[in-house]
Amino acid sequence: MKIRVGHGYDVHRFAENRKLVLGGVEIPYEKGLLGHSDADVLVHAVMDSLLGAAALGDIGTHFPDTDERYRGADSMRLLTAVCMLIAENGYAISNIDATIIAQAPKLKEYIPKMRNKIADVLEIDVDCVSIKATTEEKLGFTGRLEGISAHCVSLITK
Repeated sequence: MKIRVGHGYDVHRFAENRKLVLGGVEIPYEKGLLGHSDADVLVHAVMDSLLGAAALGDIGTHFPDTDERYRGADSMRLLTAVCMLIAENGYAISNIDATIIAQAPKLKEYIPKMRNKIADVLEIDVDCVSIKATTEEKLGFTGRLEGISAHCVSLITK
């Protein structure tokens, strides 16, 4: 059995008049994230992690922001496409471990729903999806409330 590990990272700045979507869950907050798609920074990190583990490029390769088909796209739909690509290349997703870095809003109460949504799309047990949230103690761009970032590590097998 081949075991492959991938790492994904994404960042989006806050913007007015946008919904805040993380892990496929709409979070009530005064600002959303700026991006060509729905700017779901968590799902983007998950996708890059999975694509990296399979050595299949990154989300910019598969869903370029120059392609109008992806303007405002639901990142969960894009994650479904990545999941299919992983399977088409003979891999199975074992688990993901992700961290959201955000000074605000507080995300603890939304994490269970994020885990369930991502597990459903990836067709893995929810106990194979770890999502954590942390602040940067008011340091850096996330600490200054300029945006949100996310990291993800995934394990796939063949």
